[in-house]
Amino acid sequence: MVLRGRAIRRELRPPMKRLRRSRSAPSRARTDSSKALPARPPRRPNLLAGQDLPRVPAQARSRGKRAALLKAGVELFERNGYEATSIGAIARRAQVAVGGFYQYFRSKRQLLLVLMNELLQKLEQIDMQPSEGLLRDRIESVLRAGVTADLAYAGVYRAWKEAILANPKLAALDERVRAWTTARLGLVFGRLAQLPGARTGADVYLFAALMDRLFWDLLGAKLESTSRVVEVLGHVIYHSLFRDPEAG
Repeated sequence: MVLRGRAIRRELRPPMKRLRRSRSAPSRARTDSSKALPARPPRRPNLLAGQDLPRVPAQARSRGKRAALLKAGVELFERNGYEATSIGAIARRAQVAVGGFYQYFRSKRQLLLVLMNELLQKLEQIDMQPSEGLLRDRIESVLRAGVTADLAYAGVYRAWKEAILANPKLAALDERVRAWTTARLGLVFGRLAQLPGARTGADVYLFAALMDRLFWDLLGAKLESTSRVVEVLGHVIYHSLFRDPEAG
């Protein structure tokens, strides 16, 4: 079923809260299309704010145990999902006593929050606008970096999707995460829309929300060929934002 633009906007409304234009400001030429976008990337949500998280230990041995628990969480979330992964299983895989788990994390939910926060930190570190090479190659290089960061946490994100269904507080955090990633894409797409050859009147707000939804959905799936995915996504982004060259 094909959704009209208005229906798509309603479906994507929660992640777009920070990107919504004023209704009194109609769509203008591409030179004005990014005026409502932030001049800087939006601040990354801190998923650990307000969490009674035990301090990261100073001793190397204790830090190693904490890292082993996180690694075990990634592996078991990937294999079993969130509900089917127990604290005992995580501790056994990390070769840490079950009681030792609670020296580093208060709960399985808190361990998941730490892992999701790590994913957001890695996404934040990606250079969204590499400065060398052809434009389409530059777009694909950013996508490749994002996909590489995402895949390391694919199981974590699938566990996150499962957990937010039963936890309203996590669901509220997920909305903040989506708003952040959508805003980052909107900022980049808005800048691309100012370049020569860009399509006029492109709705970068809606396009950013659509692509953000697609990126997260792909992360929740098991991809067989990431290189092909990057190629296709690069093609979609480039040809959605830029005019095709006229046939000679």
